[in-house]
Amino acid sequence: MKQKAIRSLFFTSSILVFLLLFITMASYSYAASPQSWYLDIFTARFIYIPFIWYLLATSVAIGLAVTLGAYYVNKRQWQQIEETLQTLVKGDYSKNLFDQLLDKNNDDYFLSDELKRTLVDIREKLIALANEVQINSNKTSNSINGQTKEEILVSERHRLARELHDSVSQQLFAAMMMLSALNEQMDGSNETLQRQVKLIESIVNEAQSEMRALLLHLRPVNLEGKSLKKGIEQLLNEMSTKIQIELKWDIEDVSLMNGIEDHLFRIVQELLSNTLRHSKAKGLEVYLHVIDQSVLLRVIDDGIGFNTTENKAGNYGLQNINERVIGMGGTCKIISFKNKGTSVEIKIPIMDTIEKGGVMV
Repeated sequence: MKQKAIRSLFFTSSILVFLLLFITMASYSYAASPQSWYLDIFTARFIYIPFIWYLLATSVAIGLAVTLGAYYVNKRQWQQIEETLQTLVKGDYSKNLFDQLLDKNNDDYFLSDELKRTLVDIREKLIALANEVQINSNKTSNSINGQTKEEILVSERHRLARELHDSVSQQLFAAMMMLSALNEQMDGSNETLQRQVKLIESIVNEAQSEMRALLLHLRPVNLEGKSLKKGIEQLLNEMSTKIQIELKWDIEDVSLMNGIEDHLFRIVQELLSNTLRHSKAKGLEVYLHVIDQSVLLRVIDDGIGFNTTENKAGNYGLQNINERVIGMGGTCKIISFKNKGTSVEIKIPIMDTIEKGGVMV
């Protein structure tokens, strides 16, 4: 309740209570002494205090009690509305969860039936929109000269990956071998030159890691007939053999529309690439589970972290991921602290299970 409404309720209830008590006292005084009842009202005392002051104090106390009671009920109502809306904002469209909230409301929050129906309508409209978004994201893009935009993008990525691997990556590997051999042949007489060689070796080694991350980023953007679980695990297994980083994962086998699975696979791919290129992490965890009729993807690293409000290179990739998630009707939560690592949590509603729950016709 707003402060103006609270003050208005307090004054109104206090005045009404005072008038009621005053009329009651006046009626009693008139019945006891018709000739001087109006004087008795203002001259009557109790413990040396005029009785009229007791009326004022009682009116204020009752008005305050009424105001506090109304404020408490109103606050509980808004808490329930806020809790329900936050659940919908997070993408939790589960019918069972929503029914539990409404049952809780029946016991504790005193919301009207009309407001309950409004919340139910909001939920059903959000489900319909999310379903439409997922269907559209699953459709094939328009073709250009007989090829879809996705096919052109995949072909170009393959070409760039081959060229980078056959030229730059091989040259970096050769340079690394030559520097290692040169470093072993040096007898330590020239410490300055040896330090410079080691520095160059370190730079080339970092360039190799960057190249591996780029090649990972340029992999196919779809699963190519594999399940989402198999695609992600294959990506992680390949990554563990080429890059020195401690990997941990727990991937549940989920079945979604092909377009949604491709989007999730691409999101995992981009998150891994961003981690390798920017986070300087020593450990990385990937989890994929079905929870409350939603797919929950979590990627956690122990890297240097970043400021999520700044538009840097790594943040730009996360912005692209967030756009993909929104395009699937989901939510993306990114938490990062300096030198504490980064956690990305993505939740996508499974529209098939929600619809089978009896919400949509």
